Amino acid sequence: MAEADGKSSVLNVCFSDGSEEPDPGEDQRGEGDASAATEGHSGSQAAPREAGEEAKDKLMPDAKVARVPGQEEEEDTDSMDGSGLYSLTEEGERESEGGRRERVNERDAGKRAARKRNRPSGGTTHHSSSSDEDDDDEEEEEDQEEEEDEQAMDAWLGAELRDLSGPSWRAVPSLKSREIGRGSHQFVRRVCGARGLVQRLELQGRLERHTGCVNTLHFNPSGTRLASGSDDLRVVVWDWARRRAELEFDSGHKSNVFQAKFLPHSGDSTLAMCARDGQIRVAELSATQRCKNTKRVAQHKGAAHKLALEPDSPCSFLSAGEDAIVFAIDLRLDRPANKLVVVKEGDKKVGLYTIFVNPVNTHHFAVGGRDQYVRIYDQRKINENENNGVLKKFCPSHLVSSESKTNITCLVYSHDGTELLTSYNDEDIYLFDSSHGDGADYRRRYKGHRNNATVKGVNFYGPSSEFVISGSDCGHIYLWDKVSARIVQFMEGDRGGVVNCLEPHPHLPGLATSGLDHDVKLWSPTAENLTGLKGLKDVMRKNKRERDEDSVRHGDQYDTQLLWFLMRHMRNRRPQRTRREGAEGDTDESWSSPDSSDEEDGGPDHVQCMSS
Repeated sequence: MAEADGKSSVLNVCFSDGSEEPDPGEDQRGEGDASAATEGHSGSQAAPREAGEEAKDKLMPDAKVARVPGQEEEEDTDSMDGSGLYSLTEEGERESEGGRRERVNERDAGKRAARKRNRPSGGTTHHSSSSDEDDDDEEEEEDQEEEEDEQAMDAWLGAELRDLSGPSWRAVPSLKSREIGRGSHQFVRRVCGARGLVQRLELQGRLERHTGCVNTLHFNPSGTRLASGSDDLRVVVWDWARRRAELEFDSGHKSNVFQAKFLPHSGDSTLAMCARDGQIRVAELSATQRCKNTKRVAQHKGAAHKLALEPDSPCSFLSAGEDAIVFAIDLRLDRPANKLVVVKEGDKKVGLYTIFVNPVNTHHFAVGGRDQYVRIYDQRKINENENNGVLKKFCPSHLVSSESKTNITCLVYSHDGTELLTSYNDEDIYLFDSSHGDGADYRRRYKGHRNNATVKGVNFYGPSSEFVISGSDCGHIYLWDKVSARIVQFMEGDRGGVVNCLEPHPHLPGLATSGLDHDVKLWSPTAENLTGLKGLKDVMRKNKRERDEDSVRHGDQYDTQLLWFLMRHMRNRRPQRTRREGAEGDTDESWSSPDSSDEEDGGPDHVQCMSS
């Protein structure tokens, strides 16, 4: 946690102007802007690198930039220190090439010595000498193969990257302009999308109340409250700034709570929830910090992982379940749930893990689940007799004919609905242009994390969707620059080993995250120094190797489920929880349509954190 007054003063300066008006002249940086910051100009002090090191360098954006003549007094960057562009090289990259070679030689010598110790003794001197020569040849071949593997790994990780563009926000000039009232209405918006602040994100605090994995986080529209839901079947509404729980109540669900969201323009009085038991429930909250009741409004025949809110509607939203059904729910109706579509590929139903409404064209929504296709529907034009009602489908070209069991665990639209971000299990994250036609390939690819063990989330970060953020099975949080696809921030986010949920604040440069740990973590840009991305390359290589090994073994989901069941059993061995006070009442009164099912998967085994 940051305690220094200097850190808090940065936030005070940045956030005193709360205006959120859009900047009509501020457009997304195009691909051509990426050439503004090129690589390789590291100065005369840098030692020449071998060809094998070039691929490694592509993993990190370069550091040094020459100053533009005539701008010495004005130049500043979003690093807020007036020192030009910043370095994203790891500490290990700063050492000399000679030192690196010495370490490699020492490692290889150690391997050879270990092999010699393990050789069987005996035989004549002639045979021994011949055997030594053969063993040396084998060792050299093995060392060469290992080096080639390392180079191939680095080349793969460095592929499809672009040059990192120059900073879009400069602290000192922006502060000067704000002082004289010029551009002040855009100050907060530009700060929230500044790369320099993203690179200063650090852990600020923890919210501790739940007794199980925290599966969902959602800020209210004003950003003053944060809702969280957990395996313990409880929902907590936090005053996150004061680090205290304002309201805690039993959700009414019989199995793991997967999502809890504030409905917009409801005065923070209505929460929509879904869970592993397939129920869609609505909680009515009072102004006296109590939950009046929770009611079931729809019922899926399998787990319901996600809800999709309509940005301007306080009474309607969508739900998606593993039964392949999408429900349109309107709380103004006597029977709120209406079956909108059954998602199919041919005649086969496709279980769903994720759904999202286009924030600009709210008639459009996208779904993903137990196959490799992103499907976009138009609520006004769904005809299941024509292409199963699908408006268009997207998929990375190399996954179209893939035999691997690739699933989509999460997808989200960008702030203006023009882009669609999709995370695949044990694959990468892909960015699609939502305006492209049916069958279009991806535009960007984001690598380095691992998404295997759980149904993991992905999100945009920044008011103009400047960054991509995801958790990982390695317990880290990754932030990529959206245009260049380079990692600009890398943080350890979960001691339990997996980060699932990432919720950016709607108006401030910060976010909340959760995973296997039983707490919620809050992050703010208060670090004194920019990130060094220490250890990033090693973690990325490890994630890629594990992914490749699992792919070779053709592991089935059953193995993953068994592993996570055992982990949960070991982590959560405790007396059965007692129901705590918090809700005035709840009911299983069903408002669902006749298409809903009354079957509920509500056994005692709540295994939220494994993949479905």
